[in-house]
Amino acid sequence: MMGTKGLLLIFDGMGDRPVPELGEKTPLEAADSPNLDRAASDGVNGIMDPIAPGVRPGSDTSHLAYIGLDPYRVYSGRGPIEAAGIGLDVKPGDIAFRCNFSTVDEDMVVTDRRAGRIVEGTDQLARLLDGMEIEGVKVILKESVAHRGALILRGEGLNADVSDVDPHEEGRPLHWAKALDSGSEKTARVLNELVKISHEKFSEHELNEKRAEEGLPPANVLLPRGAGKLSQVRTFEERYGIKGAAIAEVGLIYGVASIGGLDIIRVTGSTGGLDTDAMEMIKAAIRATEDHEFVMMNIKGCDIAGHDGDAEAKVKMVEKIDRAVGYLLSHSTDDMYVVLTADHSTPVSIMNHSGDPVPVCMLGRGVRVDDVKEYGERSCSKGGLGRIRGSDLMDILLDLMDRAEKFGA
Repeated sequence: MMGTKGLLLIFDGMGDRPVPELGEKTPLEAADSPNLDRAASDGVNGIMDPIAPGVRPGSDTSHLAYIGLDPYRVYSGRGPIEAAGIGLDVKPGDIAFRCNFSTVDEDMVVTDRRAGRIVEGTDQLARLLDGMEIEGVKVILKESVAHRGALILRGEGLNADVSDVDPHEEGRPLHWAKALDSGSEKTARVLNELVKISHEKFSEHELNEKRAEEGLPPANVLLPRGAGKLSQVRTFEERYGIKGAAIAEVGLIYGVASIGGLDIIRVTGSTGGLDTDAMEMIKAAIRATEDHEFVMMNIKGCDIAGHDGDAEAKVKMVEKIDRAVGYLLSHSTDDMYVVLTADHSTPVSIMNHSGDPVPVCMLGRGVRVDDVKEYGERSCSKGGLGRIRGSDLMDILLDLMDRAEKFGA
């Protein structure tokens, strides 16, 4: 069946565990979600381990698996994904890092990893280092949102096996980078020299003089972490013969999309928070199917509520998503196959990602509709898909779309 479309809707962190204050229901089970339930009734359902049973996935690794890339082969660290997500051209051989513009005292003890949650001026600091060379290695630094940034080291003799400079908590001295294997000494040296230079140049900059006058913590050091090296992968279109796009709210997901060869579509009102405009995102996803055969969309809010340990906020976010799904069900076409799932569970009880499987529902013409009537962690586990892994998702979707290659004679 030529001309079919695939729409993958990923509700970030939606999966959960039973919550006592919700009567031992999960937020998804407790929410008033008639449209998600309608999708479950009209589709085939199951549960999915984003990576493997019991493995706690990151959003990056699960999204890689969902678009058919093996995270165990492709993923070496979050740095390249963050860098790609903010528009840096990450090349094979580059070593990339996530960074914070942070505050240290005179003893290089980190007193504020987010420099008072700085919201402007980091572009000025980034320009102080961007383009310099250390031991023949080019430094590429770009600011991201608020205190965040991304760093690329480009040159010969580099390896990504180095420890983080960021100590990941306040009140501790920064950790000078160490080589974790014999091929990474140069990377560690260059990185440590760059951090020293950042402290010297940032401390003298007028931005921090102004912040000091206002009683604000100075952004006086760069703290890199999450070193990674980009694996060479074929684009989405090269792998599957169809054109794909991604709609998201945060740089991490756009980074996965960029590395995976998906066109990036940004939507006004998609904030990455609980106040995001889920309805506008759904409408944009539907529009994107006009010139793309595959569209992946990520809505972040449930993950925020899970990390905050806020069950009620998570319930409300599910209900906001449900209204947007209602619009989708009313405007989907006969040639469209829709997948509803999550990238991982973020239980409010632990306020972090867990290895619990997530619900998955697939609907469209010709699916083997099962007896599931509610979209939830426990109800979907009784469905016809059974228990699958994230790496199975594209194969199943492409088969439904009649776009899968035959294996064998």
